[in-house]
Amino acid sequence: MTLKPLLLAAALLIATPVLAQAPADPPPFKATKIILVGDSTTAVRSGWGGAFCGQRVTSAVACINLGRGGRSTKTYRSEGSWTLALSEMKAGGFADTYVLIQFGHNDAYGRAERLTDLKTEFPANLKRYVADVRATGAHPVLVTPLSRRQFSDGKLVDDLIPWAQAIRAVAAETATPLVDLNARSAAAAQALGPVKVADWAEGPPSAEVAKALATGTTVGVKFYEPPIPGAVAVPMPAPGAPGEAPFDYTHLGPVGAEACATIVAEALAKAVPELARVLAP
Repeated sequence: MTLKPLLLAAALLIATPVLAQAPADPPPFKATKIILVGDSTTAVRSGWGGAFCGQRVTSAVACINLGRGGRSTKTYRSEGSWTLALSEMKAGGFADTYVLIQFGHNDAYGRAERLTDLKTEFPANLKRYVADVRATGAHPVLVTPLSRRQFSDGKLVDDLIPWAQAIRAVAAETATPLVDLNARSAAAAQALGPVKVADWAEGPPSAEVAKALATGTTVGVKFYEPPIPGAVAVPMPAPGAPGEAPFDYTHLGPVGAEACATIVAEALAKAVPELARVLAP
């Protein structure tokens, strides 16, 4: 054998172990996607969704808040917001996609075009949302509406209980995981009491509202918040008034958003154990 073939054979013997030991490509990283769908009590700046996406999930989660103020189960679909949500569900590259759906406030009270019938239209709309989510391969999670924070003689007036109960019934009927934010937020508000839970609002109460809070019976501050017996309407700052964020018994500022985002994360980890590892309650 000549020198040239010997050198070639030696080179192959040296190279072969190196090739065999080359590390395999790591498996592609696939995150979990969580999509939030709902009204202003879910939306950024006025709800719990911003704090949830910002503080209550790990870096293994892509959290997208599609909550929009003033929407009901009817108008969220009719205006096209649901179409956008569906496109997010269909996007590839994620190990799993979960969709948290919270409505009730605008289905129950407010402008006529938003309202839905509690016995018929509201549950039918929810069932359709659940079916749509599953058709994309994503996983629906129903969320009962955030409790309002009105009080009468020191007792919380939770006027959204019938709507929360309708959601619980749909969750049971469709075998859909449930986050009972209504019950949990109501319990937290009652434990804090009317004065301390006022810190959950977007802005501070007026002197007159604060005085009422101290008595244990709140007064009405917005036309769409149903009055309680003895409540009197009180003027409030116009949205965007210099130096003042609006105060009401529904929406959330930073303190309330953080508290309710924690409630949602804790309940979600129990309702969907597969998500516990990517949540940070």
